[in-house]
Amino acid sequence: MDFGHETFISPFTWRYGSADMRHLWSEVHKRRLMRQVWLALATAQHKASLVTAEQLADLQRQVENVDIGRALEIEQETRHDVMAEIQAYAEQCPVGGGIIHWGATSADITDNVDVLRIRQAAGLLERRLKEVLGRLAGRIEATAHRPVMAYTHIQPAEPTTLGYRFAVYAQDLLEDLEDLQGLIAGLRGKGLKGAVGTQASFQEILQGTEMSPAEMEAEAMALLDLPYFPIATQTYTRQQDLRVLHVLAGLAASLHKFALDFRVLQSPPFGEWAEPFGRRQVGSSAMPFKRNPVNTENICSLARTVAGLPAVAWDNASQAILERSLDDSANRRLFLPEAFLATEEMLLKTAEVLEGMVLDEKAMAENLARYGPFAATERVLMALVAAGASRQDGHEWIRQASLRAWEALRQGQANTLADLLAADAEVNRYLPADRVRELMAAERHVGTAGERAAAFARAVREAIA
Repeated sequence: MDFGHETFISPFTWRYGSADMRHLWSEVHKRRLMRQVWLALATAQHKASLVTAEQLADLQRQVENVDIGRALEIEQETRHDVMAEIQAYAEQCPVGGGIIHWGATSADITDNVDVLRIRQAAGLLERRLKEVLGRLAGRIEATAHRPVMAYTHIQPAEPTTLGYRFAVYAQDLLEDLEDLQGLIAGLRGKGLKGAVGTQASFQEILQGTEMSPAEMEAEAMALLDLPYFPIATQTYTRQQDLRVLHVLAGLAASLHKFALDFRVLQSPPFGEWAEPFGRRQVGSSAMPFKRNPVNTENICSLARTVAGLPAVAWDNASQAILERSLDDSANRRLFLPEAFLATEEMLLKTAEVLEGMVLDEKAMAENLARYGPFAATERVLMALVAAGASRQDGHEWIRQASLRAWEALRQGQANTLADLLAADAEVNRYLPADRVRELMAAERHVGTAGERAAAFARAVREAIA
């Protein structure tokens, strides 16, 4: 299993995700966890006087000493990965090897191991997400009252503040954090229930002892610190995998929204944001001038992958025939690690972008000056009516001036709307020119955005503390 680049290896092996996350989904870590489950089972059976202290100590000595090479040799003969690991472990334990897996079925081990890994991986994502939220909170605090142009339908709308825009992303991600934390708290293993969930095998071997199958299960699962389903078949319900994937897909959607907006705002017609760009970084092999938003494009690409995975988990949950079938095994080996690695990579990239992003103050001011006056006409219209003008007449005066201002913009000129309205004789019958110019200051037309953004940043800080 010492793979090089002469054969196919997954991009998740080296390109996406951290070494920490890759370790959680590694074969070594999986097999060590398998041995911990076997050890927990043997410990419970020792309390029932089925396993001797010497046998238990023998298993304990070898619990970390995984020999993948030997297990793979055995698997070539057995064609069964769990039996191969049992035999490899047993060969290392001349005293206790014979009682490994006593009464258990493969899924008693592998399903509990999967949930242990899911919980560890979700905990790592929680830390990554809190880092992203911390950096977003910093951006909100720094720009809570910085007016910028807002866009609906990718068209200029009304002014907002930059901090308020950042708060939109933070609000989604804060809810994702709550979902992730709820997922972690609710994760449950299969427990130890045997081939179809009845615990018949454990009831058989525990006859004549003072321990029931339920007590043995509780003892072993407590050692693993893993809550478990009261009801399971050969496996835990695959609805849990579906819940896991839904939480990750929801987080991916929030990150995609941020990344897609970033790509739009980095494009030259907007030009307000830019990803960090290294001194020797290349944007295009053909066009040396390019500075592509490669990080946010990567986030969007991985997010689409994660978004598609719940469909596979749905099939597994809905098509788990009777007490179990094995047609979920291969795809779970793929989608569980890949979902976590892809989601972690998106979080790492988002944190990097937030830390180093460049804000073009000049472009933000120019866009606000170019399009903001149109939004500010709402203030003029309200003031005209308050001064005694007909709303319908005022609407027409503003509409006519707006058409002339749009034409000036189309010709590449500055926005002349404030000047046109300040000089309009009909408007001046109700509002003096200086009052019109005051009302047309678009940067003042941001409502409560700044205050609410700042307050939300404080809420984020409290949530991630």
